[in-house]
Amino acid sequence: MEKNGKKAVVIGMAKSGIASAKLLYELGYDVTVNDMKTDIKGLKEELSGIEYKDALGVDHAEAVKGADLVVLSPVVPIFSPFVDEARAAGAEVIGEIELGYRYCNRGTKFICISGTNGKTTTTALTGELFKAAGKHTFVLGNIGVPITAHARETKAGDYVVAETAALQLESIADFHANAFGMLNITEDHLNRFQYKMENYIAAKCRGFENQTENDFAALNYDDPIVRDMAKLTRARILYFSQEIEPENGAFIRNGRIIFRMDGKETDLIATSELRIPGKHNIENALCAICLAMSQGLDAEGVRSGLREFPGVEHRIEFVREKDGVAWINDSKGTNPDSTIKAVQAMTRPTILLLGVGNYDKKSDFAPLFEAFDGKVKAVIASGLNVPAIKLAAEKTGYSPVYVNDGPMIDMLKQAEELAQSGDAVLLSPAAASWGIYDNYEQRGEIFKELVNKL
Repeated sequence: MEKNGKKAVVIGMAKSGIASAKLLYELGYDVTVNDMKTDIKGLKEELSGIEYKDALGVDHAEAVKGADLVVLSPVVPIFSPFVDEARAAGAEVIGEIELGYRYCNRGTKFICISGTNGKTTTTALTGELFKAAGKHTFVLGNIGVPITAHARETKAGDYVVAETAALQLESIADFHANAFGMLNITEDHLNRFQYKMENYIAAKCRGFENQTENDFAALNYDDPIVRDMAKLTRARILYFSQEIEPENGAFIRNGRIIFRMDGKETDLIATSELRIPGKHNIENALCAICLAMSQGLDAEGVRSGLREFPGVEHRIEFVREKDGVAWINDSKGTNPDSTIKAVQAMTRPTILLLGVGNYDKKSDFAPLFEAFDGKVKAVIASGLNVPAIKLAAEKTGYSPVYVNDGPMIDMLKQAEELAQSGDAVLLSPAAASWGIYDNYEQRGEIFKELVNKL
């Protein structure tokens, strides 16, 4: 490998960090990998084939000394003091999506999705619409596949459909979305953004920064915060709405989804033809349609993709029915608003599993309890958020709330005892998985494995 004489430090050795380290090595950098953990299971195997300096457990400020480039994990704040020190010493500090973007073919178009809830479903659906319309498409980003892992495979005319979270967008520089969709804004990750909602919103809105008048912004008209983001971009605005018929964008008329732009209407499908349940998934589909149709995709391909999309793993995912009880995996429900949407999609009396993780985002669970609307017959809670969950139940006068801090199988056995034929058991924790599980995917996989063994 020919070296370029420059030092790159990658901070955070999760998926994006590993992919970044590999790409930087291929580009000729002397790579240093750094993480708060002193030992990460499987990391050596993941990084086999590249040369790197191991700085696991080393203080970030020490690890970045002498660096030309620092690539941050999304969980490391851009406002950390060591970041300022690194920049003052001459280093460039960026995140993984910026690095990946830089090394994609410049003829590749980026179609990006952000917002608090629904990003993963909308990203997966948007990717399917592009594929169904015959476009060579990479579905990357916060959905679980780093952009850096495939950047150098892209060619002119390809599309990258990317889920972009606030934690990733805050560190961009040149990252440019040809179409950028914003789904909704509710409280999330406030502990990470200095407990200021405006910081969280500002990070998400960075996705509009480098757009031009040749680009598109797909905005949720029904969310006042998102609607007002039209003033933040030079891009052409496409609104999507379940309440009005915007001049340009996607909407519902007589139960059918319509896309309109420049006075031309395209009737796509009936909302009843979507395979993904719930009003929130109609919102997700409308956003995906705006993004797809803005790029001139064939309407018949879009129709086919909408009809065939089955949903994503860990998001209101049916696992099995046992003794008349449906077991549903919504491990992707990592904040109260996301779980509200899952509860609203339930058509059976529901036993809800909350918490199931040891990470406190300082969320308010009261709005979740207020949204039960008689659907939730019992709550079983575990993990670090139990006190906040119990407080919300007391505030809203809800009962019963059972606390079960044993292993997950104990929660499932208790749910099985409480459930009657015709009920559903819903894992939608309204909280992060960290502290017990590596990520929400692992939490969901364990849930499914245990449910299938009941």
